[in-house]
Amino acid sequence: QVQLVESGGGLVQPGGSLRLSCTASGLTFSRYFMRWYRQAPGKERELVAHISETDGRTTYADSVKGRFTISRDNAKNTVYLQMNSLKPEDTAVYFCYARWGDYYWGQGTQVTVSS
Repeated sequence: QVQLVESGGGLVQPGGSLRLSCTASGLTFSRYFMRWYRQAPGKERELVAHISETDGRTTYADSVKGRFTISRDNAKNTVYLQMNSLKPEDTAVYFCYARWGDYYWGQGTQVTVSS
């Protein structure tokens, strides 16, 4: 069956960095576009970053542009989210998402930005 497993979350001080990873199994990873979403307590899930399956084109939410970078390694079936200059408002559970017709979610990884 298909699995998306996120890792790399944790507690970090404001201004710090984290790199999230999401490794997929049970699907042909290179066919899927990949996204990172996040959900803070009491808020709706929001799209953070997208990377295409074809040319690696990326798009970002305005709130993370210039600070976050999404990338993928098709040989490792893995998508990454490099997060720099973290702010307290980046605190959320981060989910990866894969879609190619059908779609799949990971279980999420907690990111907490606090001093």
